[in-house]
Amino acid sequence: MKYFLKLNVVSILYAFMIFVPLELMANVYRISRLTDWDLGTVNILIDVTNIIIFIFGTILLYFLTKKWMKGRKANFWTVIIWVPYFVLLVYIFASLFPITYRGDHPNPVTGLIAIGALIVYPIYILFINFLGLAEDE
Repeated sequence: MKYFLKLNVVSILYAFMIFVPLELMANVYRISRLTDWDLGTVNILIDVTNIIIFIFGTILLYFLTKKWMKGRKANFWTVIIWVPYFVLLVYIFASLFPITYRGDHPNPVTGLIAIGALIVYPIYILFINFLGLAEDE
């Protein structure tokens, strides 16, 4: 049972790690409008935030995979389990912060970038799991 909880915690962290950059990217206009910052400034801050989340998230998840999963092959379930948590996070965020101002809608290209990121993300999770598994052997 403890392993099941650890597996789900790691999956939630994977979902949160892709959720935050995608929501920041989709809400550039809203952030700019609410903070009165220039769009260029908001884009730079979001890019820096995404890089920091990617680096620290990768390090955190690598060590959690190595420490908590202990080389078990069942940790590859995280490649699938993060999806429901991601959908839940998006649903909660959209319910709590609906777009009420028409100017806050993201560009159509943002959706294409999000789809590409969501397609590549399971490969990234597999890579971290393989590294954690290879270190234990």
